[in-house]
Amino acid sequence: MLLEDLIKTFIASLKIQKGYSIHTVRSYQNDLNQFLKFLGSEIGELEDKKASLKADMVDRLVIRKYLGSLYGHLTRTTIARKLSAIRSFFLFLEKSGVIGVNPASDILTPRLGKYIPSYLSVDEVFRLLERPEKQKPLGLRDLAILEVLYSCGLRVSELESMNISNIDFEERLVKIIGKGNKERIVPIGRQALDAVMAYMDATQGLRKDSGTESPDTPLFINFRGGRLSSRSIARIMKRYAKESGLTPDISPHSMRHTFATHLLNGGADLRSVQEFLGHVSLSTTQKYTHVSLDRLMEVYDRAHPRSRLE
Repeated sequence: MLLEDLIKTFIASLKIQKGYSIHTVRSYQNDLNQFLKFLGSEIGELEDKKASLKADMVDRLVIRKYLGSLYGHLTRTTIARKLSAIRSFFLFLEKSGVIGVNPASDILTPRLGKYIPSYLSVDEVFRLLERPEKQKPLGLRDLAILEVLYSCGLRVSELESMNISNIDFEERLVKIIGKGNKERIVPIGRQALDAVMAYMDATQGLRKDSGTESPDTPLFINFRGGRLSSRSIARIMKRYAKESGLTPDISPHSMRHTFATHLLNGGADLRSVQEFLGHVSLSTTQKYTHVSLDRLMEVYDRAHPRSRLE
């Protein structure tokens, strides 16, 4: 079986057996197709070089050569992700009996720098939330997007996939379908809920015309009535960040970091924040604790007997 076909089988298994989200599957597919293209230039023999490639033609040396070609062009984090995709693919082939040994198993992951999430201060968030024009339907939509991101700490893919039925307006709860199709319930703040209701009221006509007014239709829609994409949400975020005089690096994920940071600074425990964010491992959530260091030092200096000066 050709390598190109094996990749298609692997990708199908991620969708069906693993239940990975469309964004994760797309990422695996892009990474493996890029690797396949590299292999075609390195060891392919036919005019359509990918058509000649088989799994047993790939060894650890060619994988290392591929990773080496990425340095200087991509970050270490991105290279580590691409290696992870290759390693997972060949592990799948090994478990399926297609190959005897995973050629990527003993290749070391690039050493990663300590990742410190970007986040906004409370004042910066408030400044951002003041930018959308509340007199216009699109402004109300954008305000609702920003409010929900900050109130619930969602991934942009989770926000994109939200339907009207995901929100329990009476109980102030939101049902989220996260990574691996795992479901979690998170609270939503009153101001975010008010922003969503104002947005829905302003778009009743558009929803009726486009047939997106039932509870099982998208919550956030574009001007044609279709589901708003993650890319569009990111553009909206960057536009308001620029207008607010904030760094252009601000993204929807920055609001997720901000949500976690402000909860921890407000006294929330790490386990609760883990549940809100939908992290499987507590260690993933712990990367946010650095931002509370100043607050912790204040508490320490105020409370510890050997820290206070006489």
